[in-house]
Order: sequence, then C-alpha cells, then structure tokens
Amino acid sequence: MKTELPLAEVYAILEPGPVLLLSTAQAGRANLMALSWHCMLDFEPPLVGCVVSAANCSFAALDATGECVLNVPEAGLARALVGCGNTHGDAVDKFAAFGLSAVPSTRVAVPRVEECYANLECRVADRQLVGRYDFFVLEVLRAWHDPAVIAPRTLHHRGYGRFMLAGEEILLGSAMR
Repeated sequence: MKTELPLAEVYAILEPGPVLLLSTAQAGRANLMALSWHCMLDFEPPLVGCVVSAANCSFAALDATGECVLNVPEAGLARALVGCGNTHGDAVDKFAAFGLSAVPSTRVAVPRVEECYANLECRVADRQLVGRYDFFVLEVLRAWHDPAVIAPRTLHHRGYGRFMLAGEEILLGSAMR
C-alpha cells in the first residue's frame, strides 16, 4: 500500500531522470504518454518543468485543464511504457490496451497509474514558455509512493528505443538535508 510522500522529498524521485507516464484527462477521457523531457526546478513547493509536444493530445488536455499526474514506472512496466509512447491517445485507450489501472487522484481530476511505484499529482503553475517551447512548469500538489520500493529500477531513455535501467544505489556523505 502506498503512503503519502512529503513534498520536500519529491526531488529524490525525479532527480535521476526516469521516463515517466504522464496522465491527463479531458472531457471524461484519460490518456497516457511516455515523458522523458522533465526536470526538477524547485524543492518547496516542488516544481517540475516538462516539455509536452503540441503535436499530441496530451498537450491539448494539459493545456486545457492545467492538470496532470506524473507516474513513475519501474522496469516491469517497460513494455507498457514503450507502448504508450508508440500509440496515439485519440485512437487507443492506453490504460486498457496496456493493462494499467486508473485510480482516482485526490487533488486533480486526472487518474494515477496504480502500477507505478510513485505518482505526483500536479497543476500547471506557469505557462510562460508553453507557446515557445511547449514547456510547462508544474507544481506538485500531492505525492504518493510505495515505501516497499527502496531502490526503484526506473527506465532512462537513451534514444531510438534504447533504455537504461537505474543501477546500483550507493551512499555518499552529503550536506543536503
């Protein structure tokens, strides 16, 4: 069972740059897309910048509603992740097609992907770079994670269908609190 993650710890989920499943919803239809162009911008409140191409329906839903969920999958969801990235949401119900469970969010009207080890409910905080770069600044409103997942095996896109799995975790001294 997942427990709420303190928002100040969100950076640890995204800092390594895993490929995400971005969920959006508009007019009663939920959609998913693979998202690898993202970065942490601030800690508290957690702000995440991401590029969502204006050429896809996820952009239209995010732009219209201002809400999304960043879902963080592990290696076991690799085929579903690639499938979501290789199909168009106008033609396919990606939740059904790839065996993913849509569960309600608490702060946004967009479903979370239950099979992902972490979920970040977000609202668009800044649109200044959308017109020029398709770059949205998202504020994480609520974060969820599975505390049983200690060192997640996330996927990292290397281009042209190549992915790398997160490797061995090491502990080094840090002044960060």
